[in-house]
Amino acid sequence: MLKARAIVLVLSLAFFSAAMFAIQQQTSTAPSSNSPNGQSHPGQAQAPTLQGCPQLPDGSEVLWGMALQMQTVPPQSLTEMKPLIDPKEPSVLGVLDIITLNSKVYKNIRNLRVWLPANYFAPVNRKKRYSVLYMQDGQNLFDAATAELVEWKFDESVQFLTGSMRIGPMIVVGIDSTPRRANEYLPYPDPNNNELGKFESQDVQGKKYGDFVINEVMPLIQKKYRVLTGAHYTGLGGAMYGADAALYAALAHPGVFGKLLLESPVLLVGNEQLLKDAEKATQFPEKIYIGVGTAEEADDKASTKDVEEVQQLEKILRVKGLGPTRLQVVVDEGAKPNEVAWSNRLQNSLLFLYGSDIHLIPGK
Repeated sequence: MLKARAIVLVLSLAFFSAAMFAIQQQTSTAPSSNSPNGQSHPGQAQAPTLQGCPQLPDGSEVLWGMALQMQTVPPQSLTEMKPLIDPKEPSVLGVLDIITLNSKVYKNIRNLRVWLPANYFAPVNRKKRYSVLYMQDGQNLFDAATAELVEWKFDESVQFLTGSMRIGPMIVVGIDSTPRRANEYLPYPDPNNNELGKFESQDVQGKKYGDFVINEVMPLIQKKYRVLTGAHYTGLGGAMYGADAALYAALAHPGVFGKLLLESPVLLVGNEQLLKDAEKATQFPEKIYIGVGTAEEADDKASTKDVEEVQQLEKILRVKGLGPTRLQVVVDEGAKPNEVAWSNRLQNSLLFLYGSDIHLIPGK
């Protein structure tokens, strides 16, 4: 009996060694998961298969199972897999509140991003009120994690200027754009925007944007936050189509906005109708800043035309009585219409619009 058991043990060890050798051979020659013909799931080893393996007496299945278990690599957890696009890290400096607005004007929902000045919640400032600037494309103003490309760095710029006592503390409200951005911002059709369709049939609703800001956004902000009211303490701004919306709103609602920040405005819309509106207007914001680059378009000729349009608007406003203390126009050599250029010009625009207000802030 002992001799029989010894023979079984010797045969078991021999067949186990043979099985391990065959597995190693198949593993080394198995198709790679990166091979065009390989069928392996990424991160998972190809399961080896032995043909005609001898059946071992008493426990052969256990030995075979042990061999497979030793060779199989568990699949990589989905939570450990690297994303196709690395997520951006939040980059907000200071306190940024995000509230939701259900618009009756545009019949949709969007976020308002409310950046608050330092020490807003300090007991000593509990009765203090602040100037407020409303800006379009709010998702691109403060946070790299929400910006489509890069952010304006509004939070860093305002924080630096207030911290160095060059402007007074202020609240900045970023109004998010929606997938219908062009339709909501444009007060007139854009002949160069083929995505919106034919010039005569473009569904543009930018003439309602002023009503949206004045009747929906501003009351909500004034109710929830300590903002100063009146044109002197209320600004409006935007870039490209957002600048068009801001310019039209300021002209259509005189006396509401005292500060206007326009970056890369598209003044060809509506066959230069915004220029015609400016010529007809009799009341303007207290201060207007306009910035434009010399590389606004891919074509040099078109870029030159964009600069000429801005200079034409400047000429109209000068004739209307806006001198150097009320109007600043910056033509930025080589600058493109993007957040990098607008961010580079932001400190100067805020200094022009708000720098003289630092000694005029009401007391507590």
